[in-house]
Amino acid sequence: MTIHPTDQLNLWPLHQNSSVGHQLLAGSTLHDLQAEYARGLKDAHLPENAWVTKEDWQRLGELEAPAVLRSTSGAPLAWTGNDHPSEDAAQASASEDSFLIQFPWEFITINERLVAQLSESKHDGNISPAAHIDGIIHLGSGSKILPGVVIEGNVVIGNNCKIGPNCYLRGSTTIGNDCHIGQAVEIKNSIIGNNSSIGHLSYVGDSVIGNDVNFGAGTITSNLRHDGTNHLSRVRDSLVDTGRRKFGTVVGDGSHTGILTAIYPGRKLGPNSQTLPNQTVKRDIT
Repeated sequence: MTIHPTDQLNLWPLHQNSSVGHQLLAGSTLHDLQAEYARGLKDAHLPENAWVTKEDWQRLGELEAPAVLRSTSGAPLAWTGNDHPSEDAAQASASEDSFLIQFPWEFITINERLVAQLSESKHDGNISPAAHIDGIIHLGSGSKILPGVVIEGNVVIGNNCKIGPNCYLRGSTTIGNDCHIGQAVEIKNSIIGNNSSIGHLSYVGDSVIGNDVNFGAGTITSNLRHDGTNHLSRVRDSLVDTGRRKFGTVVGDGSHTGILTAIYPGRKLGPNSQTLPNQTVKRDIT
């Protein structure tokens, strides 16, 4: 499978020194999932920010090369045979679940669909008998779920993580490798990157948290507007409708929050950002 770089990305502030393909999704990465789905297709190509479902890869594979899979808006998502998509090639139409990723909050949508589709639990770590699990979980090697942890819905947890005690995890959440989720933390429908720590008494909802992030105790993300409308998020000089009624934050790699930090909905923290104790984040931090 050949990945084609693109400059049509608005994915600040996530990963400063790696491509969009390294983004964590349901225990894997974007590009690893696409390589798995495209297995068996000869000379498969796609832009680095393409998300193509397994079913749409199969649809493309049913056509003789050269062939192009196009999004509902007509953009080429994947193709076979030629180095570049051709109008003369056989054409296939993708479902709405396949699209070009433009904004970081779109990873929430992809992750929640993937995690919700899990059908069988995999436990390679240790789960306390005093934990309560009501859903399907994937638990990596060396990870521990401590007493008092409650998990509702499907959750993916990587290797060498410590969860709890007394945490509340709700689907569809993905937690990377080497993470610590502290006492009395609640996480809902979010992605927590590798080697990140969410300090005790914190709440993370409908958010994307990068790698090597540390949330100080009592850090709270707000994810719902009082008027119930979709969240807007600033991209360059414009406010963009995220299409999400519930959306918390996007936090770049290496960031740290002080204790009792409160983050307004839709605000973003750039890589290696810091907040002061008791700070309220009302605008993006670059």
